[in-house]
Amino acid sequence: MHDVLQLDITGLPQAWISIEEAAGHVSTDSVVWSAGEAPLAVLRGGFNTITGRQSMLEVPPIVALGGVSRINLFDLTPSFSKGKVIKRDRCTCAYCGEVFELRSLTVDHIQPDSRGGALSWMNTVAACRSCNMLKADRTPDEAGMPLLFTPFVPSRFEDFILKGRHIRADVHDWLAARLPRGSRLS
Repeated sequence: MHDVLQLDITGLPQAWISIEEAAGHVSTDSVVWSAGEAPLAVLRGGFNTITGRQSMLEVPPIVALGGVSRINLFDLTPSFSKGKVIKRDRCTCAYCGEVFELRSLTVDHIQPDSRGGALSWMNTVAACRSCNMLKADRTPDEAGMPLLFTPFVPSRFEDFILKGRHIRADVHDWLAARLPRGSRLS
């Protein structure tokens, strides 16, 4: 099942929320605007005793809420996770360039952890197990294994693509249209 992309009034992604949460926002008129090609869900309620008609609530895949943004615009560094690093790198080993399944990759510290290398967006890359073992506790220069691409910190829109498990095509397209120029995720 897909989640609903919640935005602030300016269109800045805030969170992935459940259909039920989004339905609550729709039913209380908290949604200022919405987007998406078709409703994500149509929830059906009871029958009106006078008209005999059943109540229905359409839940759009993207909802923008009014009010003040919950996100500090000056603190937008996305949360780090190993799974998102592997997705950021398109399931490609940064050393041999081969593409693998998500579960077959590890995350390698460019500057080794044992030498003070941080677990961060700019110091980690996706690596296959054999390259990770071959590089071992060395820098890419010391191991003679140059990086094939440079790590980067994802933008807010890239981060929502990376953390969305099952993103509907129209929601993905909406996010992708707002990616930075030259993004590897487009």
